[in-house]
Amino acid sequence: MNSNLVTTLGIALAGACGTLMRYWVGLATARISQTLPWGTILINMSGSFAIAFFGTLTLGNARFQVSDTARLMFMVGICGGYTTFSSFTLQTLDLLRGGAPGRALLNIVLSVTLGMASVTAGYVAAQALTPPRPASGEP
Repeated sequence: MNSNLVTTLGIALAGACGTLMRYWVGLATARISQTLPWGTILINMSGSFAIAFFGTLTLGNARFQVSDTARLMFMVGICGGYTTFSSFTLQTLDLLRGGAPGRALLNIVLSVTLGMASVTAGYVAAQALTPPRPASGEP
């Protein structure tokens, strides 16, 4: 079988596992997430820790040697399915470590600002397509 296909299928399977982990953590934290989305915060923080921890331990001549496919399955598949916030934070750290604090700050500002603008635009667009509900008591 083609190695690119094997890698792609491995990442897809790992992504499904990350997605299920996100769902389960969300379920487990639903009760405490009524006033603030603690489940999402926990997912984002633990995913950020996991991607940096694994990536650092397995990069180049690091402590643990794993294949590129294994790195992709964990970092893109599991962490990507679990949270894309982990990728954002790792890329921001890479910019800082690479001596580009201005670009790191720009990445943060653009990601948060454009993310909020995009979610607002999606909300407004969906609301525009949703017919108003009749007031209660009306047929």
